[in-house]
Amino acid sequence: MAEKNYDVTEVFGSDVFNEAVMKAKLPKATFKELMKAINGEAELTLPVAEVVASAMKDWAVEKGATHYTHWFQPMTGITAEKHDSFISPVGDGTVIMEFSGKELIKGEPDASSFPSGGIRATFEARGYTAWDPTSYAFIKDNTLYIPTAFFSYSGEALDKKTPLLRSMDAVSKQALRILRLFGNQTAKKVVATVGAEQEYFLIDKKYYDKRKDLIFTGRTLFGAAPAKGQELEDHYFGAIKQRVSDYMKDLDKRLWALGVPSKTKHNEVAPAQHECAPIFESANLAADHNQLTMEMMKKVALEHGLVCLLHEKPFAGINGSGKHDNWAISTDDGQNLLNPGKSPMENAQFLTFLVAIIKAVDEHADLLRLSVATAGNDHRLGANEAPPAVISIFLGEELTEVIEALVAGTTVESKRTKFDIGISVLPKFTKDTTDRNRTSPFAFTGNKFEFRSLGSSLNISGPNIILNTIVADVLEEFADKLEGAEDFQSALHDLLVQTIKEHKRVIFNGNGYDSSWVKEATEVRGLPELKSSADALPHFCDEKNVKLFTKHKIFSEVEVHSRTEILLDNYNKNINIEALTTAEMAKKEILPAVIAYEKDICEALVAKKNAGLGYSVEQSIADKVDSLASSLSAKIGELENVTVKAHGISDVFEASRCYHDEVFASMQSLRAVADELETIVGAKYWPFPTYEDLLFDI
Repeated sequence: MAEKNYDVTEVFGSDVFNEAVMKAKLPKATFKELMKAINGEAELTLPVAEVVASAMKDWAVEKGATHYTHWFQPMTGITAEKHDSFISPVGDGTVIMEFSGKELIKGEPDASSFPSGGIRATFEARGYTAWDPTSYAFIKDNTLYIPTAFFSYSGEALDKKTPLLRSMDAVSKQALRILRLFGNQTAKKVVATVGAEQEYFLIDKKYYDKRKDLIFTGRTLFGAAPAKGQELEDHYFGAIKQRVSDYMKDLDKRLWALGVPSKTKHNEVAPAQHECAPIFESANLAADHNQLTMEMMKKVALEHGLVCLLHEKPFAGINGSGKHDNWAISTDDGQNLLNPGKSPMENAQFLTFLVAIIKAVDEHADLLRLSVATAGNDHRLGANEAPPAVISIFLGEELTEVIEALVAGTTVESKRTKFDIGISVLPKFTKDTTDRNRTSPFAFTGNKFEFRSLGSSLNISGPNIILNTIVADVLEEFADKLEGAEDFQSALHDLLVQTIKEHKRVIFNGNGYDSSWVKEATEVRGLPELKSSADALPHFCDEKNVKLFTKHKIFSEVEVHSRTEILLDNYNKNINIEALTTAEMAKKEILPAVIAYEKDICEALVAKKNAGLGYSVEQSIADKVDSLASSLSAKIGELENVTVKAHGISDVFEASRCYHDEVFASMQSLRAVADELETIVGAKYWPFPTYEDLLFDI
């Protein structure tokens, strides 16, 4: 039953200092100057910032705020904040509430304890946050949150927002050059837009609290498969359980008040798995909103006695969670440059952008792959639930025919047909010109590309930095060739045909889950396959990639190398934490439980033997458990030894190989024994909740 007197249109953005609020609260002249700054038409001056700060503070205080914080995204992958109150003593034992323009536009959090990849030493503590006026301030927990960029005293970016904004400027600059060639003189900016679908699991907190692996690592390091999993496919889009529905309703309300355009919610494939998805926004705002969404998902879950799991693979044997990144580029007046129109064959502007993207993806598949490389996502990619580690593009039947016809010099007519399944009462509607391919890493879905390889916990800034940059690079190359052409149409035709011929190998419309595709991709087409993070991440600082980033001023060479080190170090530390947790749980929880069970079995065996009764069943169980327990004990020692070895390697590149090849492999070997024991040991002995509890008792 719908809640009475709940008006979404009134609630939406009510805790956001958005354009409508600014227009109402600011003097007209100040509002005009601020909008020029937001649109990149003028620099933000301190006098303007002073007026904005005062109005922002008054608005926030009216809504109950007592503090403000510069909200930023360090390389830890989460958001960071330091809270300061608005109070200012006046000398008579009282205070007034003040907030200056200087405090609005600049903050100085300690930068020494955030990952810097060698950019900053521990004794070099100063860092700066700078207000990003293109992402609206908002109120949460009686605090005014001000989205900011974060950089070092020496000017290097220490966050994810700064390079994202740089990449958005780069793709806008080069896309405008292409638009001018097609006669568009009115567009002032091209905006990369993103809609990030977010998958997640919900489990009961009472079970979460009893699983050290979930608490420390976000995923289950042990767990035998339950009798029922997802094989009946009865959870996907199924009726939402009331407890989960109540959670989703509260989550939507929180997100709407914060201006997050949460649109869709449903059950996902695996039991206890769900999804929420927003309407697309500018890439910068979408990244901020996705970080905020993940935070609110966790917070609201706790209020319902639940825990929201955002790890890419919290449970073995069933689907993990991804985050599909729907990416497009649009002009500031609303023209989607990836909209093929009614006849894509005749839409030369669309084909130019399409072919540029094909080339960009083919040339920089390594960057796209490493942009989604994490310890958690390694469990998903290539499994029958997520795209393979090989990067390819799905175009669909019509667009594939169009580019093939372009090369052949023929034409293709648009195939807009009515969908008719032979039931008179059902409406007949226009059939899409292409099917959807859920196995493709990078799929065209009508007027956007869906980058499907992202893991659920990932900050979407990274992949979108890469997308914006590689597309900007190819658009620049195209513009350089076309701007000086004597015959634009002829030069464009030749450029598109030649580019398609050179890069069509990356187009694949078939089943990405088929093992034969990976073989064809790598052995016949020559596409790279970077199976793990340890394989992919070192390529960040390849010479060609350093040149790409420095050319477009996305990263300096120092920033590229620092990020490579940070990402590898994060990977290593995650595996190290998992290994330590695995060994501890096996040694202190599983092994004692197994020994207790074995003791009782042996006592029963002795009792039966003394009574002259048959005891073959007890003997068989005791022998099996004893053998597995001995194996488990040995494997605990092996894991501890190899973890010490990996932890002692100082070089992050070398360490990552050891963590992947030896430590992770040892964890898997130990787990296999423990999971087999779970299927034998009596339920009352097992020391923590099972998959059956976690996935179905909610």
